[in-house]
Amino acid sequence: MSIYRHKQGARLAEAAVCNGMIFLAGQVPENTEADAQAQTANVLGQIDTLLAELGSDKSKILDVTIFLASLADYDAMNAAWDAWVPAGNVPARATVEAKLANPAWKVEIKLVAAS
Repeated sequence: MSIYRHKQGARLAEAAVCNGMIFLAGQVPENTEADAQAQTANVLGQIDTLLAELGSDKSKILDVTIFLASLADYDAMNAAWDAWVPAGNVPARATVEAKLANPAWKVEIKLVAAS
């Protein structure tokens, strides 16, 4: 069994790949001044990039956990999500309210995909 750690740093890797499965670290927005919809779109774009670097894409996502700083942003997050998620290939998903590490973040997304 081989394990590949993508963009590994001292604390975490952006992804770990093992047995054809891609485990992404929680992805957070770069546009911290934006609203929840724009922050979500930014995170989804980062996910697209990471999956492409690993030879995968959003149609191969199996499981997603979305962390929202406030459930008041649920509809805004879903507006970006619904525009992005591929019809016919929606993953299993959970959305929870959580205190995120940076108070400027409105959303964090963690997922598992097939390679």
